[in-house]
Amino acid sequence: MHIVGIDISKAKLDCCWLREAEKNKVKTKVFRNTLMDHDALVHWLLHQTGTSAEGIQIVMEATGVYHEPLAYALHERGFLVCVVNPARVREFANSLGNTHKTDAKDSQILALYGHRMQPEQWQPEAPEVRELKALISRLEALEADLQRESNRHEKAEFNRSSERVIASLELMMTQLRQEKQRLEEDIDDHIDRYPHLKKDRVLLLSIPGIGPVMSRLMLSVIRSRSFEQAGQLAAYLGLVPRIQESGQWKGRSRLSKQGPARVRAKLYMAAVTSIRSNPDIRRQYERLTQNGKSKLRALGAAVRKLVQICFGVVTHRNEYCPEVACSDLRPVRRDGICGGFGARM
Repeated sequence: MHIVGIDISKAKLDCCWLREAEKNKVKTKVFRNTLMDHDALVHWLLHQTGTSAEGIQIVMEATGVYHEPLAYALHERGFLVCVVNPARVREFANSLGNTHKTDAKDSQILALYGHRMQPEQWQPEAPEVRELKALISRLEALEADLQRESNRHEKAEFNRSSERVIASLELMMTQLRQEKQRLEEDIDDHIDRYPHLKKDRVLLLSIPGIGPVMSRLMLSVIRSRSFEQAGQLAAYLGLVPRIQESGQWKGRSRLSKQGPARVRAKLYMAAVTSIRSNPDIRRQYERLTQNGKSKLRALGAAVRKLVQICFGVVTHRNEYCPEVACSDLRPVRRDGICGGFGARM
């Protein structure tokens, strides 16, 4: 397997083919980060290595949106693409005693990382999931703009600003609300066009505490990656405890808080609602607080429990059944899914 590290920026691609890892022999070349130069990059890789695309592993960092066109282009041509976490690569570089920070050096570090750590292969998102994530991202941007305009409007009214300023703000708020409503309808129509997404959303909506907003968001998260276990999803969202121990010293465990913070923030709000409306989460929350856990730590456990239930209903294709309601009727899994027919109670 030939390993190539590519350091990606907005303007260029620094490529490093690791010819002989033991002797640190490399072959480098720089391309522009354009669709036309992607073809030149493919030709250079195939010509230099003298093998097919299936025998070449490409290692790149997740760099916002700049890596996506190249990752999709190389994957479609049969290359083995690995999109790795920049933090992991930075830790790997520090372990090597690397003191330089250049694009050429970063591409070599990526190639070495692929050789020694053997990262898992990247799988692109399904087109319908990618479109759903783009629509949700745009909706969240509109909501943020609407909140900012609302804050400006409140300030302008309090300060008794000119009527022209207040009218301009009210006009923008009206247009943002209208576009927000149109976009929400487009998202719902997009989900309804795909039976598997529509079914997944129905299953998520069967969970007390999960409404229209969270069902769309969790659907985009769960279907964006191939999570095999609920713990993987919780770890991706930064909801697993980070244990701190050394010798006889035991520090306080905290949530890792890695992953998308915007999703985690909305999950906390959904968990607050679930504590009141979801019997399983309410029972867990009350048990933890009665055992001396703080309300904040019990809330963190409620968020993780809610994520596990979301994963369970989508994975097992059954509507949510509270453990409290159906424990006497049929066996219940830890993720809140009933055995047997899985009828909703």
